[in-house]
Amino acid sequence: MENIKLSGLDKDGNEKEYSLEDFKGKRVVLYFYPKDNTSGCTQEACNFRDNINRLASKAEVIGVSPDSIKSHQKFREKQDLNFILLSDTEHKLAEEFEVWKEKSMYGRKYMGIERSTFVISPDGNIEKEWRKVKVNGHVDEVLAYLAQ
Repeated sequence: MENIKLSGLDKDGNEKEYSLEDFKGKRVVLYFYPKDNTSGCTQEACNFRDNINRLASKAEVIGVSPDSIKSHQKFREKQDLNFILLSDTEHKLAEEFEVWKEKSMYGRKYMGIERSTFVISPDGNIEKEWRKVKVNGHVDEVLAYLAQ
């Protein structure tokens, strides 16, 4: 996997630059979502937030969207998020994970994030993936997988 660097917010809301290389030796739940402050994305983020204590003992949670750091800051503050958010404005990480896809709404085609989650092993390999994620019950699926 290419060593892509992205700006992000750490668990305390401080801006920092990250690469997946920074997490070698740790298990990571990397989830891609389309847009800050939309209903499905807010629900998904809050589900991760509300389960962070159960997740943190098993993996580092990282959310990724094409939104700006400024947008992430507002989203984080409004929803009291307690995990890393990465800003992938140029879609580099999304393209690497093949989640930057053509979508369609009301007959209009556009490019966007396909809601997806990946568990990355401590050695940096993808050990599990969920594509076209449905928000309801997804964090429970992730927790069940991590408990195996």
